[in-house]
Amino acid sequence: MAGVPAAGAPAASEPGAAAVLSLRGLAVEFATKDKPFRAVDGVTLDVLRGRTLALVGESGSGKSVTIQSVMRLLKPPARIAAGKILFRGRDGERRDLARLDQRHMRRIRGNEIGLIFQEPMTSLNPLLKVGVQIAQAVRLHRRASAREAAAEAVRLLRQVEIGDAAARAAQYPHQLSGGMRQRVMIAMALACRPVLLLADEPTTALDVTVQAQILHLLSSLQEQLGMGVLFVTHNLGVVAEIADQVAVMYGGQIVESAPVGRLFDRPLHPYTRALLASRPDADSHGTRRRLAAMPGEAVDPRCPPPGCRFEPRCALARSDCRSPPALETAASGHGVRCVRWSQP
Repeated sequence: MAGVPAAGAPAASEPGAAAVLSLRGLAVEFATKDKPFRAVDGVTLDVLRGRTLALVGESGSGKSVTIQSVMRLLKPPARIAAGKILFRGRDGERRDLARLDQRHMRRIRGNEIGLIFQEPMTSLNPLLKVGVQIAQAVRLHRRASAREAAAEAVRLLRQVEIGDAAARAAQYPHQLSGGMRQRVMIAMALACRPVLLLADEPTTALDVTVQAQILHLLSSLQEQLGMGVLFVTHNLGVVAEIADQVAVMYGGQIVESAPVGRLFDRPLHPYTRALLASRPDADSHGTRRRLAAMPGEAVDPRCPPPGCRFEPRCALARSDCRSPPALETAASGHGVRCVRWSQP
């Protein structure tokens, strides 16, 4: 379908005009009985059409809350407190999703923006056959008949490489393996050929072999459809496999962003360096090395440090780190939020 009217708002014209999704200073606030706190604080990033941006960070860094904000799935006590969520629809218009009402968002959700959740067993309806669940999205957004939607559901299952698709469409989620359920979720997310796909740790619960198959499938489908992908993960191996650009998140903020090759070859933020150092791998001689553990605990978003969020855990921390650092440009396309990033 065509893009959704912006409820009276004009199309935006900020930087990042080539992007299908642009977040500008996004802040998400959670209300508590004491005082509100920000789980996402000033996030700015761009997802380009046909490209994959990996949003990386440990649990509690704000990755999933960012995804939920884009889809406008936040529920009280959470709310979007500041910033813009600029989305370019099929018609080429850019609209701020943060300002759209839920009626307009329902026309975009599942239609122009697809979402793959982390755990399909908690996302799929256990009482409905998987073919019926896929067909529901087709009927809702593509105005297809029941017969046409059922046939399209089978075609989508074939597209995500599920064998004997017609028979699988007639099965319930519990009758499928974890890998098949995840493929069903991908089929549902792609049912309306979205221009943007949000993937919230879609391979975390899968074994390594199935994970590789799912990543290959997503890359293949992205090439076919030309969609932009925002891929949330904490797995740096997955990042190296699938991403074009990487944004590293810590304590609700983007602390480093760069093209994937540059980030792995020359990480600048101490947190990014610590993440890469903690990867299990072998050195050039094929011998195992001892993993480098990151000291301290993740920042508590309810009471973050006054300056750099990583300062309490950082070996390079000095007194000037107790002032909030800006996201600086270290090189073309490479930003870092650290006053000491140039130190080896």
